[in-house]
Amino acid sequence: MLNNSPTMEDLDGGMASEVEREEEESVTHLLRDRFRLCTISIAEAEAKQCGMEVSQPIITCISDLAFKFAEQLSKDLELFAQHAGRKSVNMEDVILSAHRNDHLTTLLRSFCNDLKAREPNLERKRKKNSRKEGRVAQGLLRTPDT
Repeated sequence: MLNNSPTMEDLDGGMASEVEREEEESVTHLLRDRFRLCTISIAEAEAKQCGMEVSQPIITCISDLAFKFAEQLSKDLELFAQHAGRKSVNMEDVILSAHRNDHLTTLLRSFCNDLKAREPNLERKRKKNSRKEGRVAQGLLRTPDT
């Protein structure tokens, strides 16, 4: 006769995954709340700067929409990076995500170029130097045929 009742190992594994799931939900709720507070603060500041009043339900709606947009954007960026065979998102993924909005794409490309201009090219120089050093070392080891 077969015993189909769960073992202690099954129960333990189920409890561990349940705890992990609850912890992940808790972190998601915390991030959503912090994001909401930030967007509400920004919306109120912008309204004040423009001399407008915005009702609280509208501000909450804007906050929720912004959070949903950020969630979808993060999923898209993750997929773009995976498609390119990378584990992390880079600036090109962010620019690609804006492909439907020409103005935003232009702004992002300009921002990216500004960042690259400010960034020292130490890594590139190191790579080039290491290649040159390798060639020099190979040249030293070769003996000319006489």
